[in-house]
Amino acid sequence: MATSKKKIKPTAKATAARKPAPKKAASARKPASRPGTTKSSLRPTAAKSSSSRTPEPAPSPREKLSILRPSGQKEDSFFELVHEVARQIPRGRVTSYGAIAAALGTRLSARMVGWAMNACHLSKKPVPAHRVVNSLGLLTGRHHFQPPEKMQQLLEKEGITIKNDKIVDFKKHFWDPAQEM
Repeated sequence: MATSKKKIKPTAKATAARKPAPKKAASARKPASRPGTTKSSLRPTAAKSSSSRTPEPAPSPREKLSILRPSGQKEDSFFELVHEVARQIPRGRVTSYGAIAAALGTRLSARMVGWAMNACHLSKKPVPAHRVVNSLGLLTGRHHFQPPEKMQQLLEKEGITIKNDKIVDFKKHFWDPAQEM
């Protein structure tokens, strides 16, 4: 004998009982507290004397660039930040794509710095792109200059010796933006 199972539709009351309660916004939640404590008693208190003040943290490289910029803009694009670092490179010195990336807090973005240097012709202010080379001192960006020998000519005009598309005594001419800025 076969028994038939009859489906029973739930009533509105039963459906409402099964639904989870709506979540409250994070700001509306109260943190769990211990009896007899207040929010202010849970926070560490700062010493009142001026001699035990903790020094303010050093500004990040991006904040330093915002300080250096005359416009005072804080929301810069990555390319603009790269161009600003390149403008800080002194005459007769060179830096690498990776050093600029590290100075901006993005150590693994050396390739992106290369793209930014390739787009420096779009910048409003001139960018000395010829002063940015790869980590071995090779003039890898020379193909983006017209003619390609122009990068070498500009560097030689600044007193840097180049042989076989490589800077002679690269460590002597290297400028590290993370330490110098």
